[in-house]
Amino acid sequence: MVVDIGGGTSETALISIGGVISLKAIRVGSFDIDAAVQSFVRREFGIAIGERTAEEVKITIGSAAYVPGECSAEVRGRNLMNGLPETIVLSPFEVRSAIAETVSAIVESVVACLVEAPPELSQDVITHGIHLVGGGSLLRGLVERLSVAAEVPVSLVDAPLEAVVMGAGRCLESFDDVQAMFME
Repeated sequence: MVVDIGGGTSETALISIGGVISLKAIRVGSFDIDAAVQSFVRREFGIAIGERTAEEVKITIGSAAYVPGECSAEVRGRNLMNGLPETIVLSPFEVRSAIAETVSAIVESVVACLVEAPPELSQDVITHGIHLVGGGSLLRGLVERLSVAAEVPVSLVDAPLEAVVMGAGRCLESFDDVQAMFME
């Protein structure tokens, strides 16, 4: 089972014997997590922050579940009332609650895909687990959160940012062998 959490979408696929057995795709991804951080800061503090700042917050202190050793971060933005620059302090708990709905949607889609899996493949998923790819999979605590929700092992692949491109390259290199998966 592979979960690709990209910028705009999250796809979950159960693959067996060269074919896709179960597939779930939702239009929720890493950009939505950034937007949730921006919206939270605007709503709770009256401060406007940019996309890049929201992404930095997500990377620095964002998490899908509690992670030991968490610390707060200073965030700079523009006060919406007077237009002046302002600095606030965000806690990991605040960021986690801000992105909770988006992360839950991703987790629910993974579990829904797993539920659709045939019973014969359940043993394979229990043995091999779920593999996370894509930039969104780097969110701290996501492995643990998915593992608890799906009740199977979850692991982050070695190069999550490059995994999709590398897989596409391998398909092109051995196109004759995999052509049946893409064309009828």
